[in-house]
Amino acid sequence: MVVDELELLSFLEWLLPGGDGSEMKIGALGVFLLIVPALSATVAFVCYLFSVARHGPSEGFYTVARTVAAGVTDISNISPRRVWAMARLAINEAVRRRVLIVVAIFMLVLLFAGWFLDSGSEHPARLYISFVLTMTTYLALALGLLLSTFSLPSDIKNKTIHTILTKPVRQVEIVLGRILGFVAVGTAMLVVMGLGSYLFVRRGLSHTHTVESFERVEGTTVGQDESPVVWRGTCTSADGHAHTFTVNQDGAGQTDVQRGHWHPVEKLSGKDGNPVFAIGPPQGWLQARVPIYGGLMFLDRNGQSTQKGINVGKEWDYRGYIEGGSQAAAIWTFSGITEQAFPEQLSLELNLRVFRSFKGEIERGVLGSIYLSNPDSGAAMRSVPVSFEAKEFSIDEIVFGRSLDVIERDGIPREGDIFKDLVSKDGELSVIVQCSERAQYFGMAQGDVYVRSADAPFFMNFVKGYIGIWLQMVMVTAFGVMFSTFLNAAVAMLTTFSCVILGFRSEFVSDIRTGDLEGGGPIEATIRLLTQMNLSGEFSDQLVTKVVQFVDQGLLLLMSFTANILPNYNAFDTTDYVAYGFDIYGGLLSRNLTIGLVYTLAAALVGYFFLKTREVAA
Repeated sequence: MVVDELELLSFLEWLLPGGDGSEMKIGALGVFLLIVPALSATVAFVCYLFSVARHGPSEGFYTVARTVAAGVTDISNISPRRVWAMARLAINEAVRRRVLIVVAIFMLVLLFAGWFLDSGSEHPARLYISFVLTMTTYLALALGLLLSTFSLPSDIKNKTIHTILTKPVRQVEIVLGRILGFVAVGTAMLVVMGLGSYLFVRRGLSHTHTVESFERVEGTTVGQDESPVVWRGTCTSADGHAHTFTVNQDGAGQTDVQRGHWHPVEKLSGKDGNPVFAIGPPQGWLQARVPIYGGLMFLDRNGQSTQKGINVGKEWDYRGYIEGGSQAAAIWTFSGITEQAFPEQLSLELNLRVFRSFKGEIERGVLGSIYLSNPDSGAAMRSVPVSFEAKEFSIDEIVFGRSLDVIERDGIPREGDIFKDLVSKDGELSVIVQCSERAQYFGMAQGDVYVRSADAPFFMNFVKGYIGIWLQMVMVTAFGVMFSTFLNAAVAMLTTFSCVILGFRSEFVSDIRTGDLEGGGPIEATIRLLTQMNLSGEFSDQLVTKVVQFVDQGLLLLMSFTANILPNYNAFDTTDYVAYGFDIYGGLLSRNLTIGLVYTLAAALVGYFFLKTREVAA
C-alpha cells in the first residue's frame, strides 16, 4: 500500500501553522484564512458586476449590500425546529421515490458476487473488502446525486415550492433541511449496506480444513518456543490451499501461514485414546494494524547524510534506493517508543522493493541487514545486525526481543535492553536498514518500515472506511442541492456529476496542464481521437497547433482552478487502508471530517444565496 507522507501528519500538524503539510508552513487553517476572504471578495465583485448590468452602479451596490445583510440576518436566526421540519419533508420525498431500490440492487449484487470473486486468490481478503467498499462508494454517490439534484427543480417546476415559501421559513433553512434530509436517508442506506458488506466479507472468507495426516514428534522445539512440539500434521486442501500444523504438549497449536492467514489447532481426546485435532476458523485476514511511522533519511555509499535515495531509473519516484555492499543505508527515527507500549518485544514490519542490476541468486531474495540504534548523538550504541531476506510485494515481520545483544563503542557485543540502551530519553529509536549484496538495491519510502503496536478491532476500522464513503456522499448531496437552487434538474445532475469526476481526477488535469502527460487538452485530444493520431505525434499545420494549444491552455487553466476549489474525493477514499489491514488513524479521520464539514457548509451557503436571489414565482 502506498502511504502519502502528508497522511502521516497528526491533525494539529496539518491544521496549524508550522507543520510539514504545506510548503508555506502555514497549515490548513492558514490556507483557509487566506483563500476564503479572497474568494468571497471575488464572488462579491462578480455579483456586483451583474447587479450593475441590471440596476446601475449605485443601485447595484445597494442590492448586493442588502442581500449580504439579509443573509447575515437569516443565518444568525436559523431555527433547528424549522430545519428539521424541512428535513422530514425531504425524507418523505426520498421514500416516495423508492430509494430502497438502491439497497435491493446492492443485495442482489452481493448475492451473485460470490460466484465471481476468487476466494482462492493470493489475497482473498483484500479482494473481498476492496469489492464491497468500491461498490458501496459508487452506489452511495449515485444515491446522493439523484436525490439532491431533482428535488428543488421539481418543486419549482410544479410550483409546490410556493407552499413552503408562504410559511415562516427562511431560504437557508430550506437548503439545510434538504441536505440534512437526504443525508439522513443516505446514512440509513449506508448502515444497511455496511452491515451487509461486513457479513458478506466474513462469510466469503470463512472456510474449514480437516486433518489429513499427523504424526507424533516428541520433544521437538520450534524457534524460541519453550513448549516442545509433540504433534505435527497436514490439513486437507480448501479454496486452493492447504496447511501444515504443529501442536505442543499443552494441546494448543496452529497451522502455518498461507495466503496471509492461519488457523488455530486444538487437540481433543478421541475414542480409544487416539488424538483428534480441531481446526479453528481462519485468523490474520481481517486485521487493523496500528503502525507507528517515523521520519526517513538516507546515507549514500560513502556514509554521508542525504534526504533522497538513488534513482534507479524508475519513472515513479515514490521510493528511494540504497546501494548494496556499501555504507548506504536508510534510517528511520521513531518517536513514542515506550516500555508501557512494548513491554515484551518490538515488532517491525518491512515492505521493501528490490532492484537487481543482475540476476544473482534468483531462487532467493536479496539479503539485507537491520539493526536498532540510539538516536542520541552522544550514545554510540546499536544492536547486533539481524540478517533477513527481502520479500517483495509482501510484508515481512522482524521481531526484536526486550533483551538483545548490543554493541558499544569498543565493538564488543554484550547483553543489553532495548529501553535502557537503545531508546533515547525522549522515547526515540532509530532503525537502520542496509542491503548486503553488491550491485543490488533496496527501495523504500517513509511508510515502508514501521513499528507495529497492538492491533485495533477490524470492525471499527471497517466502520471508519464507511465514514469515508459517507463523507463523499454528504458532499455530493450538498453540491447537488446547491446546483439545484439555480439550475434545472438535468443540468444540475450533469454539473454535479462533472464536479465529482473532476474531484476524482484533479491530479490528471494538473498533469495534463503541466505537460507531464502527453495528449494535450480537450480540443487537441478530441482532434487526435478523431484523426486516430498517437499521443506524441505532431500536427502538420503549425498555425492550427498554436491556436488549439492556446485555447486548450485556457480550458485547462479553468479546469485546474475548478479542481483546486472542489474537494479531492480520492483523499476521502480509505479503501486501501481497510483492504490492506491498516488502521485508519484518528488524525486522518479528523482531517477528512473537518474538510467534509467545511465543504458542506460552503455549498449550503452558496445554495442559500442562489435560492434567495432567484425569482421562484416567475
